[in-house]
Amino acid sequence: MDSLSPENVRLPEKPLFVCVLANTATAYIEGLSAAGKTAKLTDYTPAGDAEVLHKGTIIDIPVLPMTPPYDTPTPALITRAALQLTGVPQLLVNAGLRVLPAKEVPLVDIGGKPGEDIRGSAAVKDVEKVFRNAFNLGQGLAQKHDLIMIGESIPAGTTTANAVLQSLGYDGNVSSSSSSNPLKLKRDVVEAALKSSGITFGSLRDDPFKAIGCVGDPMMVAVAGIAAGLGNTRLMLAGGTQMEAIYALIKHLGYPTDNIMIVTTSYVAADGSANFGEIAGQLGARCYGVDPGFGESESPGLKQYERGFVKEGVGAGGAVYLALMHGYSRIDIRMEIEKLCLELCRLGDLDRIKCEQS
Repeated sequence: MDSLSPENVRLPEKPLFVCVLANTATAYIEGLSAAGKTAKLTDYTPAGDAEVLHKGTIIDIPVLPMTPPYDTPTPALITRAALQLTGVPQLLVNAGLRVLPAKEVPLVDIGGKPGEDIRGSAAVKDVEKVFRNAFNLGQGLAQKHDLIMIGESIPAGTTTANAVLQSLGYDGNVSSSSSSNPLKLKRDVVEAALKSSGITFGSLRDDPFKAIGCVGDPMMVAVAGIAAGLGNTRLMLAGGTQMEAIYALIKHLGYPTDNIMIVTTSYVAADGSANFGEIAGQLGARCYGVDPGFGESESPGLKQYERGFVKEGVGAGGAVYLALMHGYSRIDIRMEIEKLCLELCRLGDLDRIKCEQS
């Protein structure tokens, strides 16, 4: 784990936060992802996250982005709060959404399609084409910004990350948005996916595009392409084991990684059911786990993060790191998050009242 604290990192002059959004049918496997009240409702999660990032609440999406059973708020609220404090602009990228956010939410479309179940014959279509589109986007961003931070929203992404890591020859458990990591189910799904594509451990080390196409997801190819296109621009991959899989893809595609740092929450870094630190060590990646301090929060939903619910997503850990870089305290950040969380919870209460009255 990298010892470089956010307070000691050089502050960028023109930073940008990028969130890459996509869906995969792998999320339809019941019990695999907690990013939605039912497996089918995970279709709405990335679009809902996009609306929260843009406006601080949902607009058209009919499902509040809360994780049961305690209505733990989406990490998009954490990211939204940090970006509001710092004034860092954001860019939302559609890498393959099944459900789009409200029209008022600006999206950059790179031509990706929603992913298929990784246990099938093909998980991601047009991998190299989408990579090129994302690469071109990265090149353009490098001309305008001196630091890019990339987060993601894709339910079941930790499972596809595990499959890709194994195909490239990296072993270890990945984290989960659930307090009880469904490791056996993930292993079974990954084993079935690798078997269906004829992949053995490490057999695609020299063919990362095939790894994505067979057992990956659309978010991965988009983030890898943007990262490659950035060249030597400072890059923070904001996320946990999913971003480790993307780091591995960039590395095996032959692009430099010296400019890359992985930033996640302490909840992922300390997750005993996963191997975040060990995987980072295998990759030779610099990484940092930032503690948002939700144990001191008055919000019951935010306290669930301390108990293992949600943990990370939508670049939350990286966004907190960015706010700390700008000189805000953890208390400042937490108070801003709590304010947004309260507003979203009030909206949920209004919706429940309307439903009861109708």
